[in-house]
Amino acid sequence: MTAKKPSCPAEVAMALLAGRWKLMIIYWLLQGTRRFNELQRDLGGITHRTLARTLREMEADGLVRRHDHGTIPPRVDYSLTAKGESLAPVLVAMQQWVEGDPGHQAPSAARL
Repeated sequence: MTAKKPSCPAEVAMALLAGRWKLMIIYWLLQGTRRFNELQRDLGGITHRTLARTLREMEADGLVRRHDHGTIPPRVDYSLTAKGESLAPVLVAMQQWVEGDPGHQAPSAARL
């Protein structure tokens, strides 16, 4: 059975960015390189397992770069690739959209 081809570019983007944490990880990595625990603190509420899995997915998709310094104790840094950094205008546009909506309300906890 062959995989279904996306019918529009937005479908591809949504597949890459889907999930609760990916856009927030990109947001924090746009601020600069982060170590794993630093990212986990910045995100608040994400489990170690979920962050590790999400970073692996993002690395496989070419959005995040993982740099293992090969030291003991282990030191691993995460940063955005050029592809990941190219999402900065998207996040800015989303922020402007939210700020420009006078009736904006945070989503209910049930949807998060």
